Amino acid sequence: MKIRRRKRNSYGDSSASSDIAFLLIIYFIVIAGFNINKGFLMNLPAKNSTRLILKDDLMRFDMDSSGDIFYQGGGLGLKEAESLIGSAVSSHPNLAVVLSIDPLSPWQQVVSFVELAQKLEINSFSFNMKGDS
Repeated sequence: MKIRRRKRNSYGDSSASSDIAFLLIIYFIVIAGFNINKGFLMNLPAKNSTRLILKDDLMRFDMDSSGDIFYQGGGLGLKEAESLIGSAVSSHPNLAVVLSIDPLSPWQQVVSFVELAQKLEINSFSFNMKGDS
């Protein structure tokens, strides 16, 4: 007596797997277009490195809660800070810039100052929040 075997349908007969593959390809192409990096690169020091900075090579700026920038007690705009830092970079090639930020400062002002430091190619740039230890 012969046993009857049922014939199996292979995946080649249906187009479901090719439809899924096509949809996945479209999905990954679409999300790849939205993954745009709008950041900036900064060189970070090595983990255990120590760097000595002379007092003459250090510029300290403060930013208050309204986003105004102060240097040695006097208020500055971004253009004045740019010219001040630019002239200091020419006379002090190892210039380090430190920005102390009030926690209530507008974030755009902080970003603008960081972009300024990047534009002037400051190798040593640091910022901290006021009140942090």
